[in-house]
Amino acid sequence: MNILKLFIPALIIMTIISCDISDSDSDTDIETPSSYEFTRNGESTVSFSGQTTRIRMAMELNDAMMDFDNSTEELLLQMYRNQTADGGDANPFSESGLNESTKSVKGKVAASADYFASNTAASAQIKSDFEEWISGQVNEVFPNENELAEAGVPGQLADGSTARYVNAKGLEYDQMVAKSLNGALMADQMLNNYLSVSVLDAGTNREDNDNDVLEEGTNYTTMEHKWDEAYGYLFGNAANPANPLPNLGEADDFLNKYLGRVLGDPDFEEIPQEIFDAFALGRAAIVAGDYDLRDQQAQIIRQKISEVIAIRAVYYLQSGKNALDQQTPDYGGAFHDLSEGFGFIYSLQFTRVPNTDQPYLTKSEVDGFIAQLTEGNGLWDVSFETLDQISNEIASKFDFTIEEASS
Repeated sequence: MNILKLFIPALIIMTIISCDISDSDSDTDIETPSSYEFTRNGESTVSFSGQTTRIRMAMELNDAMMDFDNSTEELLLQMYRNQTADGGDANPFSESGLNESTKSVKGKVAASADYFASNTAASAQIKSDFEEWISGQVNEVFPNENELAEAGVPGQLADGSTARYVNAKGLEYDQMVAKSLNGALMADQMLNNYLSVSVLDAGTNREDNDNDVLEEGTNYTTMEHKWDEAYGYLFGNAANPANPLPNLGEADDFLNKYLGRVLGDPDFEEIPQEIFDAFALGRAAIVAGDYDLRDQQAQIIRQKISEVIAIRAVYYLQSGKNALDQQTPDYGGAFHDLSEGFGFIYSLQFTRVPNTDQPYLTKSEVDGFIAQLTEGNGLWDVSFETLDQISNEIASKFDFTIEEASS
């Protein structure tokens, strides 16, 4: 009897472990491809043209926000919506292919299946935030282009030989839009939509993938395409999307650029390769029908992309603090850094803790940080203690220190 008492728990544990192993269909023999190239019958199966289109739309919008001579509120909002205010056709872009597209930046802002399919009110508010910032650039900053900014007064500030154009609280609207799109568009679509089981395995996707049932008129299965669309938000505008790391950071002004920034930091230089490998191995796993291995790679991507956003948020908060902490504060440089930091902080609500349905920092936490940065006269009043406190709270959610992120 005593012997049974000793052995029964051990047998239960062994049974559980055995079940875990037997339940898994992961094939560890699948090698990580060195390039993101996949073919069927000699033709590529990789496609992410829609993501490339939205990245280019966002780049044109970002540039136009600083074109004081030619941009209008109507034009910038049409670039965001790719349509007129009443939903009609618009041609706001210089690239004809973008004008001909039915896609838009706004359509995919805060639009992921996991975070916003059942939370349309939050999605609408976030989409509206971008429109308010775009309108603010034209209505508040443009009229004060040649005014010297001060607390409560929009205008320009010197940052070396460059002029920074800020609102009454010292924030650059163009940086708020550009850096916030890293989360609201790129990360949200990548982490919470296309890499989600709810999207990858929707309908008959698994059965179709197992049986090589292709989308009509294409050379890919729906599951292959969904995974590629996630990849496209990071590498879709790269000169060589199949092998993008040698030119990392040059493809756009969004996540690709900032993945390049962490490559230059010895504390985080392994992250870009880890993300690329996870994308390539996950895609190979889909081809092989190994969905456990696919999902393991999705979790790696969620963790690493979220970490990149957090690292850059802390980096810019600390850079801004250092620029202010001088005998003669560098307000232009500091407010530029803190405006970028604002956007990365805003992006944190779209991150994803692996194996959960939650961001690393909730919208409520993000809203609290933004309220601290914009209280009173905003950046003109912000204290070093506040910048350190926000940095600490962000870093505490991840496995890095403020010192590592700020170097």
